[in-house]
Amino acid sequence: MEAVKKPATGRRGDVNLTEGNIWWQIIAFAIPLLLGNLFQQLYNMVDTWVVGNFVSDAAFAAVGTVAPIINTLIGFFMGLSSGAGVVISQAYGRSDMTEVKRTVIASVIMTLTLGVAFTVIGVSFTPMMLDFINTPDEVTVEATTYLRIYFAGVMGLMVYNMGAGILRAVGDSKRPFYFLVVSALLNIVLDLLFVIKFGMGVAGVAYATIISQIASAILVSIVLIKTSSPVKLVLSELKHEFLHIKELLPIFKKIVRVGIPAALQMAITAFSNVFIQSYINHFGKECMAGYTAYAKIDAILFMPMQSLALSATTFVGQNLGAEKPQRAKKGSNTALILAVISTLLMGIPVMIFAPYLVTFFIDVESAVSYGTMFLRFMTPFYLLCTVNQVYSGSLRGSGNSKAPMVIMLTSFVLFRQIYMFIMANFISNTIIPIVAAYPAGWALSSILTIIVYLRAPFVKKSREQKAAEA
Repeated sequence: MEAVKKPATGRRGDVNLTEGNIWWQIIAFAIPLLLGNLFQQLYNMVDTWVVGNFVSDAAFAAVGTVAPIINTLIGFFMGLSSGAGVVISQAYGRSDMTEVKRTVIASVIMTLTLGVAFTVIGVSFTPMMLDFINTPDEVTVEATTYLRIYFAGVMGLMVYNMGAGILRAVGDSKRPFYFLVVSALLNIVLDLLFVIKFGMGVAGVAYATIISQIASAILVSIVLIKTSSPVKLVLSELKHEFLHIKELLPIFKKIVRVGIPAALQMAITAFSNVFIQSYINHFGKECMAGYTAYAKIDAILFMPMQSLALSATTFVGQNLGAEKPQRAKKGSNTALILAVISTLLMGIPVMIFAPYLVTFFIDVESAVSYGTMFLRFMTPFYLLCTVNQVYSGSLRGSGNSKAPMVIMLTSFVLFRQIYMFIMANFISNTIIPIVAAYPAGWALSSILTIIVYLRAPFVKKSREQKAAEA
C-alpha cells in the first residue's frame, strides 16, 4: 500500500520532533508527561492518605502490600504499549501515515482483547496472588477487597494507557496530561465521598480509583475518534480490520517485536518487587506501613527521569524514522542531563524533610521511623537510575527493546533476588542490607546499559557523521 504523506502539523496536537531546538522540544514534551504522572501519583497518594487516616493501619498496609501486583500489570501493559508507540513514531517520522493508522487500529484491538483477559485472570486469582507474597492475616481481607475491585475495572487503565501512548508517539503529550488532571480530581472527590461520607473503607478507595480510570479512558477514546491527527481512530475501519485481522499480522509482529521484550522487562521487574515485599512483610505491620509511605514518595522521585525517558523514546523514534541519527543521539544525551538535574533538585529536599513527608501518610512513630530510614538511605542512589532509564528509553526508540530487557531482568530480578537471599540467610537479616538490593541493582544496570548504548547502531552512525563533518 502506498504511503500517505504527512500533512503539515496544525492544531491537531501532533508535533514533529525531527526539526527545531532539541532542548526545548525535550523539555516541552516531558513537562506534560511529568505533570500528568504527578497528578496520577497525587490520586494514588490521596488513596493512601485517606485509608491511613480514616480507615485503619491494617487497611493502609493492605493497600501498600498489593502495589507490586498492580505495578506488575501496569508494567506489562505499558511495555506493550511502548511497542505500538515506537512503531507509530518511526512511521510518523518517515511520513508513512498509512502505517500510523493501521498500527493505531491494531493497538486498540490488542488492548480490548487483553483487557478482557486481565480482568478475568485478576479477579479469579487474587487470593493466590496475596498468598504468594505472604500477606499477613490481619490485612488479607482488605487486600482481597481492594485488589478484586481494581482488577474488575482494569479495562479503563489499559485503554487510557494505550490511547495516551498513541498520542505521545506523534508528539502529543499535552492531552493525556489534561485527562489525568480530570481523573485525579475526580478520584480525590470520590475518595472523600466514598470513604469519609459513606464509610465504604478500602472498597470505597478501590471504586474511586477504577471510576477515575474509566473516565480518563473515555476521554482519550473521544480524542482518538474526533481528532484530525494521523492517529484518528475510525470505528468503521476498526470493524473492517477486525473482520480481516489476518491483514494486520505484520503490524502485530512489529508491535510485539518491540513491545513484548519491554512488557516482560517492566512486568517481571515490577513482579520482582513482590519478592522484596515478601521480605519486608516479615518485619511486621509497622515496617510494611513505613515502606508503603516510602514507596509513594519513591514514585514521585522517579517521575522526572521516567518522563524524560519516554521523551527520549519518542524523540529517537521520530528522528531515526527521518534518518537523523545524530539528532537522535543529541536528544538522548539532552534527556539524560535533564534527568540528572531534576533528580538532584527533588532528592535533596526529600532527604531533608523525610520525616514530615512520611508523616503525611501515616502518623505512627515506628512506621515514620522506618519510612524516614528508607528515604534517607535510598535517595542518593536515584542518580544511578537516570542512566539506565533514559538510555533504555533511547534504545527502545531505536527499535531495540531486547537489550534493555535482558539488562534489567539480569540486574533487577536475577542479581537482586540472589543478593537478597544471601543477605537474609547468610549475612544480615536486617532491613537496610536487604533493601540495599535496589541501589546495587541500579548500579549494575547502569553500567551494562552504557556499554550497550555506546554500541547502538544509531550512536555509531552519529559518531561517523560527526567525524565526516569535522
